Amino acid sequence: MSHAKDIDLGMTAYDELFMTDAERAENRLPKIYEIPLSEIDDFPDHPYRVVDDEDMEDLMESIKDRGIITPALVRRKDNGRYEIISGHRRKRACERLGIPALRCEVKDVNRDEAIILMVDSNSQRSEIAPTDKGKAYKMKMEALSRQGKRTDLTSNPVGRKLIGEETAAIIGEPNGDSQTQVRRYIRLTNLVPELQQFVDEGKIKMRPAVELSYLDEETQRDVVDRIDETEAFPSHDQAIRIRKAYESGAIDYEKVVDIMAEEKPNQKPKFKFSFERISPLIPQGYADKQAEDYIVKALEYYRRYLQKQREQAR
Repeated sequence: MSHAKDIDLGMTAYDELFMTDAERAENRLPKIYEIPLSEIDDFPDHPYRVVDDEDMEDLMESIKDRGIITPALVRRKDNGRYEIISGHRRKRACERLGIPALRCEVKDVNRDEAIILMVDSNSQRSEIAPTDKGKAYKMKMEALSRQGKRTDLTSNPVGRKLIGEETAAIIGEPNGDSQTQVRRYIRLTNLVPELQQFVDEGKIKMRPAVELSYLDEETQRDVVDRIDETEAFPSHDQAIRIRKAYESGAIDYEKVVDIMAEEKPNQKPKFKFSFERISPLIPQGYADKQAEDYIVKALEYYRRYLQKQREQAR
């Protein structure tokens, strides 16, 4: 008989929650502390936004019913305060509920190790905005790159040497993102806030957003202004053309307007006619091309007729 494979979600086992400190030490489990919220600082430049939405309400209800099941992860700073690595949403829920302390595991890690832990521990969130993921990937890439240049770090968060390997590929492995996709996410960090918001709302797709990320701030804001005026968003092809015009030095607001005004292939209307409805109006024996020409000429005559009617009515 086959057995189900155990899956480690990184969560505290139920029986571990109620162990004494002596039992935890005997089992070599991390010690859990009740740390006042007033002593815990948010992670600097934390890339994942914490929103008071429906999920937050659900988390608050869970905490009211069962408390903090999975302890937050923090590190002790040089000034004696704590910096939260994982658990910003739990901390926010406790603040809103008026709970004065947060159950935490304290990790002895440096800044770069903390960044890697922060990104990895948040990667399993059910929903991550594209630009949040881009900011997180960028922070982790910079931290891994710094580790690759040092020999005094004992932490190896990916379990292998970084030398000679593509950092972007390593970063994307936990989430199934290729190195190309990781680079695309990181490019989103070069967009102005308005374009980032459009990406997160799904109004601009990833690939056109990446092309726009190579523009300077002034040109990006020209694109934003045109979007505000027309409520139309650039396609991938239009974004490529805007980027090429920018890189050739032939870009200004009017050029942006011209490119974005062009009809997109997927916006071209496709007319369908019922054969039963129009066949009695076309001479018998006409081939498809002849029938098409006949319909076009009929429409031209009808347009001229309507134009004469309007002129006579003036």
